[in-house]
This record gives sequence, C-alpha cells and structure tokens, in this order.
Amino acid sequence: MKRIVFDLGAVVLRWRPHEVLRRALPHRVAGAADAAHWAAQVFQGYGGDWADYDRGTVAVPELVARIAARTGLAPAEVQAVVDGVPEELRPLPDSVALIERLRAAGHRLHYLSNMPAPCADVLERREAALFAHFDDGVFSGRVQRVKPEPAIYALAAERFGAAPDELVFLDDHEPNVAAARAAGWQGVHFRDAAQAEAALRAGGWLA
Repeated sequence: MKRIVFDLGAVVLRWRPHEVLRRALPHRVAGAADAAHWAAQVFQGYGGDWADYDRGTVAVPELVARIAARTGLAPAEVQAVVDGVPEELRPLPDSVALIERLRAAGHRLHYLSNMPAPCADVLERREAALFAHFDDGVFSGRVQRVKPEPAIYALAAERFGAAPDELVFLDDHEPNVAAARAAGWQGVHFRDAAQAEAALRAGGWLA
C-alpha cells in the first residue's frame, strides 16, 4: 500500500488566518477587508518574514521586530498574532476520522508541514493523541527547508525510508502538490476529508 503523507495546516488542523487576526487585533480588524489586508501584511502569502520563520532561520523576537518595522504594527500587536497561531491550530474532526480509518486499514502515515519550531513544540505536547497515528513527520522549522522547495521532499522521503513513488501527498496548497509530483510522489489537492478520501480511492491508493 502507498504511504500517505499529510500536510497539517488546513488539512489536519484548522487554519483560519483571518480569525487569528480578528482575535489578536480586534481594534484593527472590523471586517473581512481589514482581515484580508492584515493577513497579507503579516503573513505575506507565507513568503518573506513568515517564510523565514517557517524555515527556522528567524526566531520569534526577530520575526516580531521585522514585521513591526515593515507594517507599522506595534511589537506587542505582532506578538499577539504570533502567540495566537498555535491556539488556532486545532484538529479537524473529519480529517482525524480519515486518519483513524487509514491507520486501522494498515496504512503507514506521515506528515510534511511548513511549521515553525515553536508551534511544532506546542502541537506535539497538546495533540499527542493525534500525532500517535503517524509513523513520522517533518516540520519545516526543524530542518531549515520549506515547501515547495524540492529539497524538503527529498529529505522527507529519505527520513520516511520510502521511495518517492511509494508516497502520496495531501496538501491544500496546489503548488506544494505540484512540487511533490515533480519529486516523483503522487499528489492530491486537499479540499476536505471526504473529497480527499474519494481521490485516494480513485487513484487506487487505498486497500
């Protein structure tokens, strides 16, 4: 059977950046337009400063200083956003149920996530029951690589002890899926757990 590799944010764990900003910056975020503006400023489409944080090459104090200098937000405001990220990352029940079914069917499961190390530390402590379903996983912040860079897929395959064609990757971000396919993996663009399970079956990747 194929090994199935999950992205985490917006696939296994809830991820709504606009809600993070509404909670952290209620005085600045009055509606959807404000939330979209500050999401673009703070997260930069997960490029720039936030990509360096995901990559593990920038620690929280420097991240906060850089975003504050670039956006005009006060450092305390940026810190509130950073602190709010782990709280947002909560298990999605339908995805957890899919993971449990796959595990019960004998599939080996892994994860590959763009995730800064401080968030990874919180998640591993808080969601130990969820992570127990996985054989192994890679957090970008611990390996100084991020998706969709080819190097992180090569590193993950080696760590999982699998040939690329043995791996099927589920991610909500299409460029990450395309990069997995370019690395020789199979890929499914994740929209929800039911769609992903149907795609796995259609691909012949489920027993």
